[in-house]
Amino acid sequence: MSDSLITIALPSLIHRIGRTSMSTARELALQYECELKRVRRSRHWQLVGEFAQIELFKQALIDSDVIVYQFMLSKITTALVNVEPPLTLEQQLAQLILNNPTITIAELVSLTHCSEAEARVARFNNETL
Repeated sequence: MSDSLITIALPSLIHRIGRTSMSTARELALQYECELKRVRRSRHWQLVGEFAQIELFKQALIDSDVIVYQFMLSKITTALVNVEPPLTLEQQLAQLILNNPTITIAELVSLTHCSEAEARVARFNNETL
C-alpha cells in the first residue's frame, strides 16, 4: 500500500528565504523524494511528498542549521502535527486481526497487499498474545 501524498502550503516562500536558499531547499527536497514547487503562476509554493519523506526532509533542514529555513520548518511541523502517521504493515495486520479474529490469510493478503508469509506471522503473533 502506498502512502498518500501530503501537500504543505508555503506562502510567499521565495520572499521569506531568498532565491539561493530556495534553490538549495529544492535540491534537498528532491534528495528526499519530495517536491518543492510553485503553485501555478503565483508567488506561493508548496511541498508535496509522503509522510516519511517529509519527516526526513524536515530533519535534514534541522541538521543544516540555517536560520533561513525556520519559516519552512514551522510550516512543516504544524502541518505534520495535523496529519496522522500512516500505519506500518504489521500494525495494519494486527488491527485487522484484532477487529475480526476469524479473518482468513487470503483476506489479509488481499486487504493489505502483503505476502502470505507476513500474514501468517501476524496471525501467529496475535494468537500468542
